[in-house]
Amino acid sequence: MRGHRDVPGHRDAQGQQRLAERFEEHRGQLKAVAYRMLGSLAEAEDAVQEAWLRLDRSGGDGVDNLGAWLTTVTGRICLDLLRSRTARREEPMSEGFDSFVPDPVLRALPRADPEAEALHTDSVGIALLVVLEALEPAERLAFVLHDMFAVPFDDIAQVVERTPAATRQLASRARRRVREATPAAEPDLGRQRRVVEAFLAASRAGDFEALVSVLHPDVVLRADAGALARGVAASKVVRGARTVATGAFHFRHLAPLARLVLVNGSVGTVAVSEGQPRSVTCVTVADGLITGLYILSDPERLARLDWSALEV
Repeated sequence: MRGHRDVPGHRDAQGQQRLAERFEEHRGQLKAVAYRMLGSLAEAEDAVQEAWLRLDRSGGDGVDNLGAWLTTVTGRICLDLLRSRTARREEPMSEGFDSFVPDPVLRALPRADPEAEALHTDSVGIALLVVLEALEPAERLAFVLHDMFAVPFDDIAQVVERTPAATRQLASRARRRVREATPAAEPDLGRQRRVVEAFLAASRAGDFEALVSVLHPDVVLRADAGALARGVAASKVVRGARTVATGAFHFRHLAPLARLVLVNGSVGTVAVSEGQPRSVTCVTVADGLITGLYILSDPERLARLDWSALEV
């Protein structure tokens, strides 16, 4: 396990190994909690590692339910990270937060049974993660821990330092905001694929009107190119079918580089040039039209993604 050998322990080797094994039993859920809280796979891994260090220091003494303890500890770590992120947003010259696109989870598009394959992907969509990003840190914690992982309000209240009743109100307010802001999405991968393929075909052909026809009138494009990108490649949020189509038309020379993949369980694309990933696009489809495009092209963040499920 990464990191646990660096911390002086007070247990014998066998006790240390057993504690590490017990932690590993919960690693998957802890990373799922942290990813939903932070929208960053790297930060989620760091949060999980910090949870291990805190467990290692305590030795688990007095912990009756290790899974519950680790989940709330991970939530507290993520809450601190979110509060720090919120403070940075309020600093002068802070840029790019409005166009932030969460880290995607990538898998190859299934060839035989897409519905069965979709069950193995991360179930939280990029669009939902973007909505969660707009919540206050305490609201996000209450919603993620309670609504997604069934953590009791009494436990969450200790983390946010509020009463259980106030914590319940946090989750209720977050739930309402999530329900109102999360776009409807087509669940069938086959129908998603047909729409995305039509968009790519129109881009490759340079057919502006065909691009417009596959976009919802109120489509939103969110592009996260990192802090250094400027000009037409800069991070941005763009709304409206003709405006989004204009951007796609401008970058139509990149369309031949795109190939279909699963992005957080939905059909999306990756663009690869000379063996290097250039962008990942998550696509939200509803009623046969694209309602959302979430594009990550930040080179530093792309380099940190797990590409092992794809032949890149």
